Amino acid sequence: MYNNKSKSSVLPSGGGAALIDPSDALILLLDHQSGLFQTVKDIAVSDLRRNVEMIARLATLLDIPVITTASEPAGPNGPLMPEIHSHAPHAVYVPRKGEVNAWDNDDFVAEVRSTGRKTLIMAGVWTSVCVMFPALDAHAAGYDVYVVLDASGDPSQMASRVSLARFVQGGVKPTSTNALLSELHRTWARPEAADLAALYGLVAPNYAAVTESYVRAQQAAREAV
Repeated sequence: MYNNKSKSSVLPSGGGAALIDPSDALILLLDHQSGLFQTVKDIAVSDLRRNVEMIARLATLLDIPVITTASEPAGPNGPLMPEIHSHAPHAVYVPRKGEVNAWDNDDFVAEVRSTGRKTLIMAGVWTSVCVMFPALDAHAAGYDVYVVLDASGDPSQMASRVSLARFVQGGVKPTSTNALLSELHRTWARPEAADLAALYGLVAPNYAAVTESYVRAQQAAREAV
């Protein structure tokens, strides 16, 4: 099992001991397919896609590996949303051979293991199936597993609530897109600060208005001098 005490991101103060270490993180985006999006009823699909896009952008910005997969792109479930590989060109796509559970696919598990990383950040459609099954199996295999609930989607609010309960009962850690961004961000004292700030505008569009107001106020102050 992954030992939190070995995290390279833990500060002398102890800060970060309970948080995700970006250097050990691996993002798994599962079955974000156009056909399945049409069945999602627990979150607006526009919000879901925007959150997934933010994760792809974040992975590229922080150099976190990404693995994607789809159940059957040639079937009614449809192709993967193109934003993922567009914004995370380093992502590795692993095709499956009909398995519903990605963890049943040897190639997928081998790709995960090849990264050497033990903290898995998962999101997908459906939450209760395509995310649930590999999340529980990965946890049983000794991985520290997080599920980004608002970058995932289910056919109903009931399915979403049951999924959350089962994740917690099974030792998988639920999180949100905004929390993930903040947890990996950690500090504004870093060279990517401006790029990270732009990502908050994706996951929380109203925050973009805050930034715009601040920039305009600063501009007005300079012009008044």
